[in-house]
Amino acid sequence: MQAQIFKHGKREDCLPYAATVLQCLDNCRLPDSNQTLLRKLGVKLVQRLGLTFLKPQVAKWRYQRGCRSLVAGLQLSVQSPRDPGIQTETPDSDGEDDVPEEVESVIEQLLVGLKDKDTIVRWSAAKGIGRLAGRLPKELADDVAGSVLDCFSFQETDNAWHGGCLALAELSRRGLLLPSRLPDVVTVILKALTYEEKRGACSVGSNVRDAACYVCWAFARAYEPQELKPFVAAISSALVIAAVFDRDVNCRRAASAAFQENVGRQGTFPHGIDILTTADYFTVGNRSNCFLVISTFIAGFPEYTQPMIDHLVTMKINHWDGAIRELSAKALRNLAQRAPEHSTRHVFPRLLSMTQSPDLHTRHGAVLACAEVTHSLYTLAVQQGRPISDFLDEKAVQGLKQIHQQLYDRQLYRGLGGELMRQAVCILIENLSLSKMPFRGDAVIDGWQWLINDTLRNLHLISSHSRQRIKEAAVSALAALCSEYYSGEADSTVQEELVKQYLAELQSPEEMARCGFALALGALPAFVLKGRLRQVLAGLRAVTHISPEDVSFAESRRDALKAISRICQTVGVQAEGTPDEVVCREDVAQVYCTLLGCLSDYTTDSRGDVGAWVREAAMTSLTDLTLLLARDQPELIEAPVCQRVMCCLAQQASEKIDRFRAHAARAFLALLHWDGPAVPHVPHRQELERLFPRSAVASVNWGAPSQAFPRVARLLGLPAYRYHVLLGLAVSVGGLTESTVRYSTQGLFEYMKGIQNDPQALEDFTGTLLHVFEDSLLNDRVSVPLLKMLDQMLANGCFAIFTAKENHPFCVKLLALCKEEIKKSKDVQKLRSSIAVFCGLVQFPGDVRRKVLLQLFLLLCHPFPVIRKSTASQVYEMVLTYDVVAADILDEVMAVLNCTAWDAELPVVRAQRNRLCDLLGVPRPQLVPKAPDAQTQQPWLTGPAAPWHAGSSRTEARTRVHCIGSRTLNHCATREARLTTFLPFHFPFC
Repeated sequence: MQAQIFKHGKREDCLPYAATVLQCLDNCRLPDSNQTLLRKLGVKLVQRLGLTFLKPQVAKWRYQRGCRSLVAGLQLSVQSPRDPGIQTETPDSDGEDDVPEEVESVIEQLLVGLKDKDTIVRWSAAKGIGRLAGRLPKELADDVAGSVLDCFSFQETDNAWHGGCLALAELSRRGLLLPSRLPDVVTVILKALTYEEKRGACSVGSNVRDAACYVCWAFARAYEPQELKPFVAAISSALVIAAVFDRDVNCRRAASAAFQENVGRQGTFPHGIDILTTADYFTVGNRSNCFLVISTFIAGFPEYTQPMIDHLVTMKINHWDGAIRELSAKALRNLAQRAPEHSTRHVFPRLLSMTQSPDLHTRHGAVLACAEVTHSLYTLAVQQGRPISDFLDEKAVQGLKQIHQQLYDRQLYRGLGGELMRQAVCILIENLSLSKMPFRGDAVIDGWQWLINDTLRNLHLISSHSRQRIKEAAVSALAALCSEYYSGEADSTVQEELVKQYLAELQSPEEMARCGFALALGALPAFVLKGRLRQVLAGLRAVTHISPEDVSFAESRRDALKAISRICQTVGVQAEGTPDEVVCREDVAQVYCTLLGCLSDYTTDSRGDVGAWVREAAMTSLTDLTLLLARDQPELIEAPVCQRVMCCLAQQASEKIDRFRAHAARAFLALLHWDGPAVPHVPHRQELERLFPRSAVASVNWGAPSQAFPRVARLLGLPAYRYHVLLGLAVSVGGLTESTVRYSTQGLFEYMKGIQNDPQALEDFTGTLLHVFEDSLLNDRVSVPLLKMLDQMLANGCFAIFTAKENHPFCVKLLALCKEEIKKSKDVQKLRSSIAVFCGLVQFPGDVRRKVLLQLFLLLCHPFPVIRKSTASQVYEMVLTYDVVAADILDEVMAVLNCTAWDAELPVVRAQRNRLCDLLGVPRPQLVPKAPDAQTQQPWLTGPAAPWHAGSSRTEARTRVHCIGSRTLNHCATREARLTTFLPFHFPFC
């Protein structure tokens, strides 16, 4: 409230109390408070007190650029040319008045506020300093500016730097920072534009850099171009570097905005318009685009090339963020070609010395930069037709060769830091090999080979978040190393040992080792595989087989499939070629068999459906292989194989996981709409092209269920695809994800609606449906969702046409399959799904109805109370829905179902069940006596629970059954109730 009083009250009224209030405020020690709002209000009150002590006046000494009024500015320009930095005097300016000594205390508190830990307090203090300086004499205001500059010391925290930048911006914006101070100010602002202080695993300073950009923005508005001309080169380069190379997007955008303001108002920044066109506010939002694309364009202007390179080497190669180090190395690769002489003479020697730094980040970034710059200079030498020695002298080449040995001698490949160094040196090996360094026959090649092998062998010891990148780096390094240094005939022994060693490692008990060496075999060049192709393919096929010991090794199977596909691309295909040199006719059949077999990998573990990784790799490999054959040897694509490939892809495109469904759909359409020679023997090609025209499917998001399933369901009308699409849709319709279930059900019902009046089409569909059910018996992954799908179809009358005939073969066969599926099952979810199907089958007349009722009455006496309750509830709904009970006994049947406590003891429940049997004319289930020697053969069969199975009830012989815990029962009992289109609720039991 006091801050508001001193803000809106008259100065004459407030001045007598200002000193007293200031003294009381000093005694409160507000800067030591933990409450941000209290400190902020304290700073506001202090600055209002300072303004009360000083007369309201405009400093006659302030620097003023232009006129506040457009009309005044135009008149002035007509009268006489205006000198820059004109100083205006106002009648109320009086610089001779004494400044009260309380103002010194006010300014001191505001300077302390600039270092506060909260931004809102620092910002308020900065505005207060700007307001007070506008009422001070020139000398005192200059002292204030000097005190602000004292904040820019590396002994100060980032808070002081940030507050100092805000204060300088306010002084500049108000014309209170005279041009004489610009050399000192520009120096500290250039440091602030790159300020970053590491704290633990991250850093602070982004707010300082952002505020420094604000200062540069204020400069553009405050000063005439002549005043800033000596500093244009430094400021423009610093702003470009911040706009392109800063880690934080808000700083890049702030720098871009400041650069744009200077280009527009100063007009002296070199190539300003061209740079702004490329590096505007929106394009600098993508960090990779800034480092790799925009920086290359800006480096085309000589004024910025060397500062950008020096900044990367000085500030970014040793950055704490690994992603920044990698991007910086790639940026140096691009910029080195813009300034090859500078890179060779100054940058490269510095990078080589940094590779031996004790700091891990510096060492890692330097090795990456050496690799990228070397390959960049080699590429430039090739383009210009010059030898690489023109850019890299013997000393530089020797320095590159010694990097691995020096790291090995210092044991820097061990520990967590060893992960970074292994990846960096693998990238170095790859780039030096691609740059054709003269190391053939040198001992360093053996050292590089050891590093690659050791890295692949010990991948399981590497942290999971780094494993994939290190594996890829090692495999890429191996491919480049072999291509460059093992290509001679004299190296045949090395090639033989290499392949033999890698094949042996495929049998490693460590899954990650199998992954690494499988990919390594796939990366070998064709001359290494020559004469050993079949041996390699056989070893990789063995890795894809599932055995009890390695059933969870899904990643190794995935990488083996990738390796097989890559080998086929490397050596090529030839129908009558030499089996150990190219992929021939027999090899094609074996490879297809392996890939298609892996499409049925549905392995699950604690990570979920890990088999999906294998299926994804198999789909990619199938697509690549088929397109390769279609281009080079189309006669090797047999009609049954092509049909199976397309059908399996269609099945995967109709399953429930969005990512893999989208991948399968893209593979399916790639084979259908390939731009090269048409893939032969695609089933129903003309119908597929009509259903999936190229122009229409290009914009479809196959990962979205709402867009994918309505289109995929159309394949049910094509006989060749019906089985596999129905198999995939069964898993989706009976799934758990609401959107997947919703749209897959809509797609299925839309197709069923179209064939309701076509008995033959419906017969074909039901035949395929029963075939899917029969093939998936006891396969819970398919059978349980399939039962849910059947429930939905029966409840929605999809097979109503069959109800006109008694004992239709479809319902008879379906009942038999359902009974077989739940025989001796203790899966509560499966049993509840089967109950819903049995209730739907009641609508079919004939003996099948009586058999269905018998199955339901057996389930009314199931050992699990939750099953008995679920059965009674759904039978109650069934009686209301279908006309299966005579009117004279309907009330009694419903009363028994509704009023019986079906979770009571079995003898009580059994009596009520038998009563229902008598009412509905269904034979009572008969007890099946056990063999007399059952207990002799199985002496553990003792206890209060008797064996139960279909067609029998509790027997006198008592048997131990597997216990199902209360947690499981509660979970099952609370699962979503069966939804029907008739009764959306359950009736409570009495």
